[in-house]
Amino acid sequence: MPTALTLTGLYLYPVKSLGGYAVAEADVTARGLRHDRRWLLVDERNRFLTQRQHPELALLTLAPAYNGFLISHRQRPELLPLFIPFEAQPDRTLFVTVWDDILWAWRGAAEADEWLSAALGRPCRLVYMSDMVRRDVEPDLNPEGHLVSFADGYPFLLAGEAALDDLNTRLPEPVPMNRFRPNLVFGGGEAYEDDAWERFQIGEVPFRAVRGCGRCVLTTIDQQTAQKNPLGDPLRTLATYRKAENSTLFGQNVTGPGHGRLRVGDAVTVLSRK
Repeated sequence: MPTALTLTGLYLYPVKSLGGYAVAEADVTARGLRHDRRWLLVDERNRFLTQRQHPELALLTLAPAYNGFLISHRQRPELLPLFIPFEAQPDRTLFVTVWDDILWAWRGAAEADEWLSAALGRPCRLVYMSDMVRRDVEPDLNPEGHLVSFADGYPFLLAGEAALDDLNTRLPEPVPMNRFRPNLVFGGGEAYEDDAWERFQIGEVPFRAVRGCGRCVLTTIDQQTAQKNPLGDPLRTLATYRKAENSTLFGQNVTGPGHGRLRVGDAVTVLSRK
């Protein structure tokens, strides 16, 4: 008989491309999980920073705190943890660039900019996406209209434990799920069975799997050390059997209803397939 599908992991990444942390439950909003990727680091030209070009961002870890989170540096204990509230104050704004999108954002505190610039050894600013900002998900694939935070393109990323288990049997050394930075992790079922999903629900919350997620060099960065794998794994190995239209796929880009609540342990039910 088919194995029951269950939500086994919920992950928040409050600052794009920095560390994330697991939560037992989370609210669903129009832009993804509440507090997910609403903050962003930008350079002097107000262009977004990610681990793709700056793997040292992996050394900045996050931990939950009351009404916000703490940022710490894995290798620099002399830097005391930096507290960031979940929301910024709307007293300073600027325009920022994320991929091809130009968006206005609220500035974080000056002391946060100073701490982060010192931690990374380069000038940077911390900015926040207001609820008043509209950033649309790919309109040609989402005619009903959906919003996204500072995430790459979709409000949710789904991945299966069986897929990671299968990949790890092919690698010289196994990798953890944090290489793929999912929001939603499910257990049970067959490896990559989510390729065929279209409509599904977690608990009572409906979702739509729109397309497979094309992976990048970020998957080769050890999130503990910020070191890139010299062989290019797991991306190199994944590309040998998960290549489709010039993309190497792992997990699903997903849209949701804009409201609801998820809990680890919720049942995952597939409603329709592509």
